[in-house]
Amino acid sequence: MKLAAIDIGSNAARLLISEVTLDVFGKPTFNKLNLVRVPLRLGFDVFEQGEISKQKRNMIMETMKAYAHLLRAYNVEHVKACATSAMRDAANSTDIIRKVKLETGIEIKVISGDEEASIIYENHIAENLDKEHSYLYIDVGGGSTELTFFNEGKLMYKESFNIGTIRLLKEMVNENVWDEMKDHIRSNTKSKLPMIAIGSGGNINKVFSLSKKKEGKPLTIELLKDYYKEFSSVSLQERINIYKLREDRADVIVPALQIYINVMRWAGIEEIYVPKIGLVDGLVQHLYEELNTALSFR
Repeated sequence: MKLAAIDIGSNAARLLISEVTLDVFGKPTFNKLNLVRVPLRLGFDVFEQGEISKQKRNMIMETMKAYAHLLRAYNVEHVKACATSAMRDAANSTDIIRKVKLETGIEIKVISGDEEASIIYENHIAENLDKEHSYLYIDVGGGSTELTFFNEGKLMYKESFNIGTIRLLKEMVNENVWDEMKDHIRSNTKSKLPMIAIGSGGNINKVFSLSKKKEGKPLTIELLKDYYKEFSSVSLQERINIYKLREDRADVIVPALQIYINVMRWAGIEEIYVPKIGLVDGLVQHLYEELNTALSFR
């Protein structure tokens, strides 16, 4: 079975096409066939002007048309498309969603921060980790940060905060929002077990890749602080040249590190694992489970 997910974030839109196969025990395996990322950067319009500009609207349409072609080329049977923080805040998102549906057949659902946090942990990574630790998922996007806390294998807390990389670049996050996040973390992530972070999002994946760490090894908070100082001490162009970063990654990687470091510091966490997961992965698994549930009710 071929399934696809589309995540329209504040910084980029991603299309993931997966083939789902069942093992001998009937457990699904998700094989990635293609992952496409287009840096739409909707948050730069929305967080300043409150809506998506004509130029960005055209970019969304062209991207969705291209995704529709790929869905047909791969013979994808089912697709789930979601939009997050920028589309949540955009005054004209309803019109754009209507036009996308009309011209491509792709139905986009704008999800809440709470739904976003839930879908990210659909990857079930914490359930497969040892029970000697508690785990805090940290997903940093352009418009918001989603936190999900597991203790003794159970989901204890999830919350979304309007602290994202683009909002920080635009200086649109005041101290009250940071304080609210700090209070939430300190009140809701208490555990007798040692705590580990699980990071998702393009920026932490890039830092992990730059670190040259082996797959499955964690990054320390000290290493994140070192990268933060390193990246902050050079210009945007130097970041692009020295670290071979795309421009749409080079500008947001500094505020992303600031968010990961603050969350880990407030939760008293020393290490973060980066299993290369994101909202789009959770969406595919969410779609598979929805289809399975629908079949079981027939």
